[in-house]
Amino acid sequence: MDTASTGAYDGVRTAPRALATEAVHAGRDDLARQGLHAPPIDLSTTYPSYDSRAEAARIDAFAEGGADLAGPPVYARLGNPTVARFETALARLEGTETAVAFASGMAALSAVLLASAATGLRHAVAVRPLYGCSDHLLTAGLLGTEVTWTDPDGIAGALRPDTGLVLIESPANPTLAEADLRAVARACGPVPLLVDNTFATPVLQRPAEQGARLVLHSATKYLGGHGDVLAGVVACDEGFAGRLRQIRFATGGVLHPLAGYLLLRGLSTLPVRVRAASANAAELARRLAADPRVARVRYPRLGGAMVAFEVHGDPHEVISRVRLVTPAVSLGSVDTLIQHPASISHRIVDADDRRGAGVTDRLLRLSVGLEDVDDLWADLDRALGAPRERQGAKELREAVR
Repeated sequence: MDTASTGAYDGVRTAPRALATEAVHAGRDDLARQGLHAPPIDLSTTYPSYDSRAEAARIDAFAEGGADLAGPPVYARLGNPTVARFETALARLEGTETAVAFASGMAALSAVLLASAATGLRHAVAVRPLYGCSDHLLTAGLLGTEVTWTDPDGIAGALRPDTGLVLIESPANPTLAEADLRAVARACGPVPLLVDNTFATPVLQRPAEQGARLVLHSATKYLGGHGDVLAGVVACDEGFAGRLRQIRFATGGVLHPLAGYLLLRGLSTLPVRVRAASANAAELARRLAADPRVARVRYPRLGGAMVAFEVHGDPHEVISRVRLVTPAVSLGSVDTLIQHPASISHRIVDADDRRGAGVTDRLLRLSVGLEDVDDLWADLDRALGAPRERQGAKELREAVR
């Protein structure tokens, strides 16, 4: 590989392209000129350099503002060419200047909070529900952050002089609640808005185009797409990225190059996977909404491959009876997963806070994959158990909201 350009892959700037084209080609635009088709995996932890004066100047530039180092790589904690390809590709898909990848979604969120706190802005405003561990990280103050919880309409009133960040997830985990991101961004004023875009992916929404400064992904989910890689990434402007790179270097939350390779490969099929899984999810949501054993179905207006539904019976029994669907935490894989948020993903959230955010004890979260939809329905139908007496038309009409 030609490493004359970087520990941070600089890419080849091209004319605007459709998202499906970017998904296949972004981060790979230089390969043909190198005589390559598939991107290489660079597993080096360190790189030789015979010009220590030049290295000192580059390290000074990084220490000053987290600059993306020009020239050959230095050390894997500063940057890796394979990971940089994924960062370039994700930034192109989200429409941001750049992106910074981490070892997990929680490592990415931690870096954002630390970067904000380092400027003396330790207060955050957040909208529930968020992913359970994100909620816990904020509520417990583990990184010295103080949080004010509010709804989207209360954001402007919750801001303080020391507010450094506003956080929202839309569609939210696990209720799939949606927010008007443009209105939220306006309410934030000059305070940076972070949108967790894990559920929607850039295929369905690009929060930066609606005013978000930071776009967070648990890349473990749809970006990887096959349940075999753990990662996080923040798409943002170069100014904030510099601070994130400094935090990543200091804390060591780096993404392994093999994970970067798998994520880059995952992005190439992201639009196809999301659209096919979304079609399955919409059909399952329709069938669940018409089923008398189901009390309520939540499916985003935006679409997507996630469905949340509340059952009249015991949700634990439903979990125990699935056979084709996998009862497991996580989401966004090519196969369908189901879990009980109150027991797993949001168990760490205080019970009253959890229920207040709509995460009821009868709620199940379904991450719909690429199987045949009739096979998926047959499994869910069996898992839901014996049919209840059919409910009134009015209750059924209210089931989908």
